[in-house]
Amino acid sequence: MNRDQSMVRNIGISAHIDAGKTTLTERILFYTQRIHAIHDVKGKDGIGATMDFMELEKERGITITSAATYCEWKGYEINIIDTPGHVDFTIEVERALRVLDGGVLVLCSVGGVQSQSITVDRQMSRYKVPCIAFINKCDRSGANPFRVIKQLREKLNHNAVAMQIPIGLESDFQGVVDLISMKAVYFDGPSGEQIRLEEIPQGLRAEAETFREGLIDAASMFSDELMEAALDERVTTDVLVEAIRKGTLVRGLTPVFMGSAYKNKGVQPLLDAVAHYLPQPMEIENYAIDLENEGVEKRLETDPSKPLVALSFKLEEGRYGQLTYIRVYQGTLSKGDTIVNSRTGQKVRVGRVVHIHADQMEEIGSIPAGYIGALFGVDCASGDTFTSPGIRYSMTSMHIPEPVISLAICPKDNKAQVKMSKALSRFTKEDPTFRAYVNHETGDTIISGMGELHLEIYVERMRREYDADVTTGIPQVAYRETITRHAAFNYTHKKQTGGAGQFGRVAGYIEPVEEEFVFENKIVGGAIPTEFIASCEKGFKSSMEKGQLLGFPVTGVKIVINDGQSHPVDSSDMAFQAASRKAFLEGYRKAKPVILEPIMKVAVETPTEFQGTVMGLLNQRRGMILGTQDEGNISVIEAEVPLAEMFGYSTTLRSGTQGKAQFTMEFSTYRQVPKNVAEELIKRAAEEKKRAA
Repeated sequence: MNRDQSMVRNIGISAHIDAGKTTLTERILFYTQRIHAIHDVKGKDGIGATMDFMELEKERGITITSAATYCEWKGYEINIIDTPGHVDFTIEVERALRVLDGGVLVLCSVGGVQSQSITVDRQMSRYKVPCIAFINKCDRSGANPFRVIKQLREKLNHNAVAMQIPIGLESDFQGVVDLISMKAVYFDGPSGEQIRLEEIPQGLRAEAETFREGLIDAASMFSDELMEAALDERVTTDVLVEAIRKGTLVRGLTPVFMGSAYKNKGVQPLLDAVAHYLPQPMEIENYAIDLENEGVEKRLETDPSKPLVALSFKLEEGRYGQLTYIRVYQGTLSKGDTIVNSRTGQKVRVGRVVHIHADQMEEIGSIPAGYIGALFGVDCASGDTFTSPGIRYSMTSMHIPEPVISLAICPKDNKAQVKMSKALSRFTKEDPTFRAYVNHETGDTIISGMGELHLEIYVERMRREYDADVTTGIPQVAYRETITRHAAFNYTHKKQTGGAGQFGRVAGYIEPVEEEFVFENKIVGGAIPTEFIASCEKGFKSSMEKGQLLGFPVTGVKIVINDGQSHPVDSSDMAFQAASRKAFLEGYRKAKPVILEPIMKVAVETPTEFQGTVMGLLNQRRGMILGTQDEGNISVIEAEVPLAEMFGYSTTLRSGTQGKAQFTMEFSTYRQVPKNVAEELIKRAAEEKKRAA
């Protein structure tokens, strides 16, 4: 560790599925001499990519968990997190971007800006992460990096500027022209490790001049010095690089690089770009909330001598206990220190401090501000903040999407039950989008997550890592219930059994709102004493956990209480909670309740010849086509489809398109279920209740 913060870069590599993130990371590790041989993502050679170290990742050729590593390039220390592309593992991207300073957005030169690229870009802008783009797979047939740059501008609103132009494309892709130095760059040697600089080929000279002018124009918006130099036609490399850096840091400019990671071309210039254009830790403003001082926001300083503020952003069960990935924002975290968990107030002694390289680790003495590392044996949750004793700061946590799909799992015997409980307690702690609970009516264990693949992977991990023999039920959609009209309620709760009784009357009305739950107190003249208002709210809130139609949570309800009555002896907290629960049921029945279902945004990429088939399949599943785009011989169809209709879709799609189409889906919104479907759901729920009884 060189301890010079200006030479540190914390970056994440994110993209759509199969854009080549893991392959690119593998090449970066090879060129920075972290690994000495390049392996394939699909693990054809029996080894697999360094960052996909989980057995399941090697088998499926996908990234499931974000993996961290670090490497050195020309004196710069680069901490890298390789994130998954599948929307089911979106939390991995979310938590990586929460702690990173810069990002590399990888795009396929054939596919361009795809549905998941849009999601990743949205996550980057949520955390204000400056990024550079890398257009990969320039050697593939149909490659067109200039079309991708156009899509970056139109679809993602990036001010994308080409930093390079390709020398040849598709099978003729040889190298790139660097528009800063105006040199042709070739990558020789068995693994492209020897860089050869030459004059720009004659046929590309005019094109390179045009693109360089465009680059200078875009960058001069961020530098008066460059603007003056451009007018006098004396632009120097240093001035141009500095202007591009300024534009990138404020997210006003996205430098675009090109290459083919698989063919070992264009990776070293990308590493140079990470060092030149992405931010140093101290150039990013980070804030924490002071819990001792009424939640006032405090700006953190990337100063190793200040009190410690660090965020745990990912947990993993290692061979030696819990491994906690941590980013230090202020101060220094050293071995032997006593630190405080702001959420629980517990003091923790730091045992081992390590640097992570995929599934290997190296012991270090401390992690200074601006660095990413990991701790061993510290019990905490994902998103906890650690500070020095004496201060209580909390970092704002990451955005956690709600699960949309559930599955009942059942252990074969008692032995499997114990193993399953262990696995579930670990997985729910590691992944905030994965939930597990027991349905008290049926006694089933229910797991919820972001999609079929998400749950499938966890069930498979339970079998492999814990040897837990479990069977799964049919997937269950996370429906919601809501009301559609205004309705009044007036309920008196009376119970008289020898001694003190229970008495409470609650009156008011219920109506639909956009928010999840709104409670308004309009009681005047002490009809309900002030100390019981909170009990009323608690009673109403608990009633919303289970609706009357299907037993799913109720949402979008405003409750106003405007009258009531109490008894000097018999009124109590319990009495008003009970009155509120019954009052809610009374109002709910009158307010025309309906069922809401999760609607998924689905994007299908298919060869144009199957466009009609794909649209037909979506329509059969109650899908609403939002639009289609034809890009060469590939057609992209966007639609909104109820999640309940998407089970088994991947198999149907494969067989309908000879295995040539692929799709991604993510949660979009909740919408009312059609009447005939609602009736069917209510009938099924009633039958299940009967069976359970």
